[in-house]
Amino acid sequence: MNFDPSAFIADSELIEALEKRSIEVSCDGEYLLFRQGDPPVGLFILNKGEVTLSMTSPEGDEALSIQVTSGALIGLPGLIGNEPYTLTALAGDGARLSFVTREDFNAVMLSDPKLSLKVLQVLAAEVRAARQATLDLMPSSARVD
Repeated sequence: MNFDPSAFIADSELIEALEKRSIEVSCDGEYLLFRQGDPPVGLFILNKGEVTLSMTSPEGDEALSIQVTSGALIGLPGLIGNEPYTLTALAGDGARLSFVTREDFNAVMLSDPKLSLKVLQVLAAEVRAARQATLDLMPSSARVD
């Protein structure tokens, strides 16, 4: 599946506001951030390096694998929807991230409501990318114009 990794990139103003309430995470070796199905406890901001996001089918087959880079918000849909993470996130060796707890994320959103619109922009980009990736999987004869 061809999923546009830029869909996870957030506006610099949003990242800056979240960074003020975050905890730095540096990775020596690969580091599992969360697994598909885990309850959402916060989100990660990728500052440097790469994170691989993957999804497996109920049968255990890999359905999706995306590498995201600096500026990506990781775990946002689960946090916003208060639903289990739909992806597994694995940080690569040398990655630098910031972790924002649910409580700190909510505090940032309440302190500056215009940042909520920036969060919606990231979520909308993820939805558009997922729809496009799904469309790309369909045979052209099955597409409706």
